[in-house]
Amino acid sequence: MRKIVLGSTSIYRKALLEKLNLPFDCVKPEVDETPFENESPEKLVARLAQAKAKAAGTDVNNALVIGSDQVAVHQGKILGKPHTVENAIQQLTRFSGQSVTFLTGLSVVDTQSGQAQTIVEPFTVHFRELTHEAITSYVHAEMPLNCAGSFKSEGLGICLFEKLEGDDPNSLIGLPLIQLTKLLQHFGVDVLSQQSRDKPY
Repeated sequence: MRKIVLGSTSIYRKALLEKLNLPFDCVKPEVDETPFENESPEKLVARLAQAKAKAAGTDVNNALVIGSDQVAVHQGKILGKPHTVENAIQQLTRFSGQSVTFLTGLSVVDTQSGQAQTIVEPFTVHFRELTHEAITSYVHAEMPLNCAGSFKSEGLGICLFEKLEGDDPNSLIGLPLIQLTKLLQHFGVDVLSQQSRDKPY
């Protein structure tokens, strides 16, 4: 089987990739994530996902390297990480009764051929009408200060939502597995076929 590398040290992306039951290594990519002037959120995440995959595969031969990048967008603007309790409360107050779209760039680079396949997967979170008390309670309970959008969907953040809209809930956490299996298959790695390798029947 081709060597697989995840160009990320995120514990959440690592846990998602482990669902595919394939061996892989994690490499931290060194990439400048500064947006270009007038760069759209879609182009930004696609560019950074591919840049991360290429950076992580610099010293790896004959491997498929996975890169991913994500931004949250509200009313056309990219959301930053709040970093403080006050900013988190302000962000969530603006989201009350509204929607935030997460755009996840996903790229797989073949270090042998140099070929890359890159997609952008959208996922939309619709928020409930939130009271100040509920927002404050949530922020103090989970302290999502390093999370774009000021919430953790894999935790108590689910209590803030009216509904979720998208093709793959894994993309909200940072790695769209449905699309990833398609990209891996493009490069000759069929995830289900790999499960039966070297196993007696």
